[in-house]
Amino acid sequence: MATTTKPQLPPCDHTPTPYDGPSREEVIALRTQYVSPGVITYYKDPLMIVEGKMQYVWDEKGSRYLDAFAGIVTVSVGHCHPQIIEKVQAQTGKLQHTTTIYLHPTIAQFAEKLAAKMPEGLSRTYFTNSGSEANEIAILSAREHTGNTDVIALRNCYHGGTATTMGLTAHGTWKFKTNPALNVLHTHAGYCYRCPYGLSYPSCDLRCAHDVKDVIQYQTSGEVACFIGEPIQGVGGAVTPPKEFFQVVYDIVRQHGGLCIADEVQGGFGRTGEHYWSHQNWGVVPDGITMAKGIGNGAPLGAFTTTPDISQVMKNRIHFNTYGGNPISMTQGLATLEVIDEQGIQENARVIGGHLKERLLGLQEKHALIGEVRGMGLMLGVELVRNRQTKEPANTEAASVMERMKEHGVLIGKGGLHGNTLRIKPPMCLTKDDADYLVDTLDICLDKLKS
Repeated sequence: MATTTKPQLPPCDHTPTPYDGPSREEVIALRTQYVSPGVITYYKDPLMIVEGKMQYVWDEKGSRYLDAFAGIVTVSVGHCHPQIIEKVQAQTGKLQHTTTIYLHPTIAQFAEKLAAKMPEGLSRTYFTNSGSEANEIAILSAREHTGNTDVIALRNCYHGGTATTMGLTAHGTWKFKTNPALNVLHTHAGYCYRCPYGLSYPSCDLRCAHDVKDVIQYQTSGEVACFIGEPIQGVGGAVTPPKEFFQVVYDIVRQHGGLCIADEVQGGFGRTGEHYWSHQNWGVVPDGITMAKGIGNGAPLGAFTTTPDISQVMKNRIHFNTYGGNPISMTQGLATLEVIDEQGIQENARVIGGHLKERLLGLQEKHALIGEVRGMGLMLGVELVRNRQTKEPANTEAASVMERMKEHGVLIGKGGLHGNTLRIKPPMCLTKDDADYLVDTLDICLDKLKS
């Protein structure tokens, strides 16, 4: 049944400060003249965001939007969370920067807090500014520790935009043709909806996971440095593998001398609801975990946590990160973890995410354009297809839905190789009313595509 009344954004008691900065047109002109054209914007009519509070953001005109993409899965506990802001402001007034060549308590306190969240044995953290840098450290550590160079990654994955991590990434749209992927090999992801073998789970016997053995035996010396994988693929469109997938892959990689690294940049810190780390949903224990985005609720912060033994290799040469471990970033990261624990953020992701997914599955029954709803907690994807039998990607339709959702005050993302998967990954303070508004709005936008 179609939505008969126009849904309304849930009430919000925050009043944005009147904007008095450069006009939107002036900002566009300045960006066009002075900012690299590689810095892209969403939407045909770019949106200018000047203020945020928890799950909402405002444009320069004071219009409010439900941020269902969280600054690309980065705002974990809410924009400008008061508890975090208070602690960061206090630290800013005392000391902004020294680098790690001097002692400061925040880096040690934050590392201790992270270690308490890790699987047993993972206790040493190297802090960076981003997920790309964290993944660089992870690959370097694995190669130094094992003495091997070949790295196994998954098709449809995304691990960053630096030289090494672009090589790890397996999306042609994210790879520059002059940046070679040295000693990186890609095997099949657990993407059941688009199984490369045309099989069905579970009768497929996890053929996609076992492919990693053939890749290692045919394309390497038989020994590898590591495997790196997102437990749920983010940019790839919330691709969620069969529960045994990573168990099979980890076992094979370890049989061939490699370490196993979980890229938790998007899926960590309670976002999947049932567990603090997304890899825990699959019953595996990695040798190292990379993280960023939600770790600092918007601060430029990343980290790689591993075992004491593996961490020792970073002493093989001098390695330094000027801003990694910065007192401001460490304070914001520590405050973010405290909020996640104290305010039941993970449980909210589980409950509200479960409700949201159920409602999206309801839309799938109504709209043939929805091929699959997938994901866990508040890390969800809705893949759009023009035909459920051929699974032809509905990329232009996905772009149209994004535009229409913005008109209704909801910001979402899109992903997948063809850009046909709607990415729904809001701040984890999302409410049930917010979730209902999002789905009701999506229902209207899909209905409009039919007319």
